[in-house]
Amino acid sequence: MSTHASAVIAAGAVVPASCTIGPFCTIGPEVVLGENCVLISHVVLDGRTRIGSGNTFHPFCSIGVPPQDLKYGGEPTETVIGDNNTIRENVTISRGTVGGGGVTRLGSNCLLMTCAHIGHDSQVGSHCILANAATLAGHVVIEDYVTLGAFCPVHQHCVVGKYAFIGGGTIVTQDVLPFSLTSSRRENKAFGINKVGLARRGFSPERLKRLQKAFRLLLAAKLNTSQALEKIKEIEGDDAALLAAFLERSERGVIK
Repeated sequence: MSTHASAVIAAGAVVPASCTIGPFCTIGPEVVLGENCVLISHVVLDGRTRIGSGNTFHPFCSIGVPPQDLKYGGEPTETVIGDNNTIRENVTISRGTVGGGGVTRLGSNCLLMTCAHIGHDSQVGSHCILANAATLAGHVVIEDYVTLGAFCPVHQHCVVGKYAFIGGGTIVTQDVLPFSLTSSRRENKAFGINKVGLARRGFSPERLKRLQKAFRLLLAAKLNTSQALEKIKEIEGDDAALLAAFLERSERGVIK
């Protein structure tokens, strides 16, 4: 193991020999690191934290720290992180709370830019990007392939659907439709599908056409949400079915 002399690794921590631990890093006694992780410098890993392989932690990020919840009383809750994530400077990820399920989770192949925050009991999928100062309150769900723009706060218990792109500075207080391009001018609106992002992810023209039809029914037709939902269910393909299922299970309502 390559470990700088100023790093502090508590007894009980699991740190494989393939990891690189830079100067002034602190690793708590219940932390389990996977292979080939890199802690550049001044990184804090705390609490019951399980981390996969190939993750890179940049200076001054704090992972698995106690939740910012006044009800938290030191219970043995967890933080779970997947593989191949890049976690940039000053990112904070709080561990879970008993009332919220006890686990804060980050998937794999994500980029968390400077000052992003994942609050307690939030569940973030894989292949996500949280831009600078994007902040998740407690109990937020971010599904796979989401891009959350800079300075976007997400309210407690909101769900952001797969492949959504949220523009910078958008205050998210309701669920965000999967596949959507959602942004804020004077008020939050969904502006249709995230066409460029979906094409980059390999969506065929036929898939995009079916999704555009579904979004026209939901956003542009003179239909209420229930009426649009019934029409969307008639569209062929898994994407329309995923959109319909998202609408049906939304508890906070969706941004339209």
